[in-house]
Amino acid sequence: MSAPATAPVTATTAEPRRRSWQMTHLGRSPSFWLGGGIVAALLLIAAIGPFFVPGDPYEMSIRERLQPPSQAHLLGTDEFGRDVLARLVHGSRLTLQIGIVSVGIALVVGGLLGVVSGFIGGWFDVAMMGLVDVLLAFPAILLALAIIAVLGPGLTNTMIAVGIASIPGFARVVRAATLEVKERVFVEAARALGGSAAHVMFRHVGSNIMSPLIVLVTLQFPIALLSSAALGFVGLGAQPPDPEWGAMLVSARDYLRRAPWLVNAPGIAIVLTVLGFNLLGNALRDALDPTQRGV
Repeated sequence: MSAPATAPVTATTAEPRRRSWQMTHLGRSPSFWLGGGIVAALLLIAAIGPFFVPGDPYEMSIRERLQPPSQAHLLGTDEFGRDVLARLVHGSRLTLQIGIVSVGIALVVGGLLGVVSGFIGGWFDVAMMGLVDVLLAFPAILLALAIIAVLGPGLTNTMIAVGIASIPGFARVVRAATLEVKERVFVEAARALGGSAAHVMFRHVGSNIMSPLIVLVTLQFPIALLSSAALGFVGLGAQPPDPEWGAMLVSARDYLRRAPWLVNAPGIAIVLTVLGFNLLGNALRDALDPTQRGV
């Protein structure tokens, strides 16, 4: 009796298998569950935390200044008598805002530049990537400092500066993915059927480079948070009295020995947030990496 023939793996069967492998891999990944849990907790705190945490993050009370953690103030008070827990919880919204706006700027501008440059090619690609290489020659934090020096300090300008400094990385990644996808058969078929360049670029190429973009966004988010915190630490980020975590560290550095809880609270919050997004990004990268697939 002859051995039963195995069904060939076609494009129709490969896609469900690939997605099934990705979901199984994520389900078994400790990084995904730990990182996803931290990110989910941050989103939950930012969404409903201010409604449950008593105290006004801007209300000052000189009588209660520099109070250690107690039942009345679970994380103590700062040099102006403001409740640290209230400022930390309200500051989580600013943290998410910084990450979303900064990464959003880099994603839209850098992604658009990368896909257009990679799809068109020729002299346009050479010129655009030459400009990107010039920007990549500067460290991102130094580039952000230069932009803030022109725009001035402040939360809005910090988000713009960090976003612009992140554009070259997005452009490079998207261009590389576009160069690979545009040579596939379905793209050539779309061109042969008379599809316009814009339609083929955004409908067929753009929709098939989402995997590296998702990974890049999750990995770039903590970098944006650290950059904004670093700018806030040198006084160029969010300005008082905004309860941004980097700005909280700035005001707490003069009380490091006398009131260490002022540094511990925002410092631990930044570390946990960055750790959560890094773990989530690593898990997504492993699941979406084509070299790791089981099909």
